[in-house]
Amino acid sequence: MSTSICSAEARGTTSSQRRTRSGASSGRTSRSTTPDRLTPALLPRNPPAKRDYAQPTVPGRGGSDVPGLGTLVNVVAVLVGSVLGVVLGNRLPHRTREVVTDALGLVTLLIAATSAVAVLDPALASYVGRSAPLLIVLGALLVGAILGSLLRIEAGLEGLAGLVQRRLVRGAGDRHLFVEGFVTASLVFCTGPLTILGSLNDGLGNGADQLYLKSALDGFAAIAFAAAFGWGVAASVLTLIVIQGSLTALGLVLGDVLPDAHLAAITAAGGLILVGVALRLLRIREVPVADLLPALLVAPLLVELAAAVG
Repeated sequence: MSTSICSAEARGTTSSQRRTRSGASSGRTSRSTTPDRLTPALLPRNPPAKRDYAQPTVPGRGGSDVPGLGTLVNVVAVLVGSVLGVVLGNRLPHRTREVVTDALGLVTLLIAATSAVAVLDPALASYVGRSAPLLIVLGALLVGAILGSLLRIEAGLEGLAGLVQRRLVRGAGDRHLFVEGFVTASLVFCTGPLTILGSLNDGLGNGADQLYLKSALDGFAAIAFAAAFGWGVAASVLTLIVIQGSLTALGLVLGDVLPDAHLAAITAAGGLILVGVALRLLRIREVPVADLLPALLVAPLLVELAAAVG
């Protein structure tokens, strides 16, 4: 009996050893086969294409427009509109030209209102607080007016207009009318939001669509302005080239330099400056709007100051 018990224990030991060796063998098999089964799943089916760093990417529409082309189209539109306006203006009676000027004043007032509401822009309110935007625009206009009057920007523009008038239309036309047309057209064409947005986007490589739209608007406005003021409107392309060309170059060199909050403050200040232009066109008050132009530079600085204080 003891022999049978020992025999049974030996058989049990032998079977357990076989099971142990079999489990170890299966474990080795599973470990050796698992990487082979998972490896294809871990490898990407289509390897990513290597980026060609020789082909730089450009935001927007891929840089299909040459920087500065929008300003060139704008200049051509103003010149063509001015020629048409002068040709038509000589055939229109004085009263009709005054009515045209009044219509331009009303339209300018509408454009100014749509720009000034940028003071309510949510991006500006979230950046500086709800109560700060109005104070920022007020401070920008006050500081800008002080700087502009000390720098005599209005007088400088009038002097430049007089110089251009003597060089280009020597002995022809009324000097006051020429100066008024030059200053008014320069401010209308160069202080709107499309001037800032369009020129910067053109320099950033996002296309000149906004400047093309501005060119169409400025072309029609130049017809009406030139019918009332004469060749001073055509001379305003000098200001147009300097302002829009500088902004385009700024966008080209520095990249995206205007966050939404800063741009909203500039647009709102520009809208109030256009209100002054409208008052001049409507012959309500001769506001020295050129002296207010530094407000466009002061506004983003006050935005940063308000954000830092708040």
